[in-house]
Amino acid sequence: MIHPDLGSVAPCRAPREAENSLATWSQVLNFNLSATPSVRKSSLYFRMYSPPAQEILCSIQALFLLCSSLPAFGQNEPTQNSRPAGSPTKSPAIVIGFVGGFVRHDNLVHSGVQLASRLRKDYPSGVHVEVFENRRREEAHKEIAALLDTNHDATLSTEEKQDARIIIYGMSWGASEALMLARELDEDGIPVLLTIQVDSIAKIGENDELIPTNVSAAANFYQTNGTLHGRPKIRAADEIRTRILGNFRFDYKLKPIHCDKYPWYDRFFAKAHTEIECDPVVWNQVESLIRSQLAPAKPSTLP
Repeated sequence: MIHPDLGSVAPCRAPREAENSLATWSQVLNFNLSATPSVRKSSLYFRMYSPPAQEILCSIQALFLLCSSLPAFGQNEPTQNSRPAGSPTKSPAIVIGFVGGFVRHDNLVHSGVQLASRLRKDYPSGVHVEVFENRRREEAHKEIAALLDTNHDATLSTEEKQDARIIIYGMSWGASEALMLARELDEDGIPVLLTIQVDSIAKIGENDELIPTNVSAAANFYQTNGTLHGRPKIRAADEIRTRILGNFRFDYKLKPIHCDKYPWYDRFFAKAHTEIECDPVVWNQVESLIRSQLAPAKPSTLP
């Protein structure tokens, strides 16, 4: 069940405020995003995030996320290079995804990988779609630079930078890496159309809350149950330059999602975190947001 920006009684929730003027995105996301009350931090929030408790939580998070690294046999997708042949005069739209934990970039059990596969199928040219393990952020950064360098002189001109059409999404640790990549692109002077975080969990030393000024729009999907739960609120470093589309809360207590293809330990130890990763409602919203930034896909000629 989705609860866009509704108040919650969860004691560890940081405060959040609903975004205004979201009529356009209400249509894209297919639900009402009207303004709702903020939620106050409780004293338990501060106790949960004291240094000793944080170290314990990080250890537990690492253990659960490590379990997700075991591949499901027969579910991996061959790596594809969707870069157009030849030397284009304009760089393609670029969609970069980051998987969570230690999940492989081609493991089709995971919704973020499935999403990339659908986009590649619908956009065989003009859009470069690639998924990375969250530890491979620098490789993603280099790949973006290579795609933007349309004259192949190993240097990005101001024009090449401003022509960039980049979308970055991620799940769990991958969501944290999505923002880190956006910040690196900000330092390069490269704009980003959209960032999407799904149940974002920050790595040590990373900030998955503050959206950099080079990002035009950002969205955050999260749940608050269990040991692993996502960041409840993102905010813009510059509200004039970045539009926060919303912080969308999901609750699986009354309507659980059955993630039968996921390992039993994910479903047992990180139940809600796994549910939001395999929830088709969440990923349909993510996909709708991404497609809203791309040109309409050409109809398939196949029967």
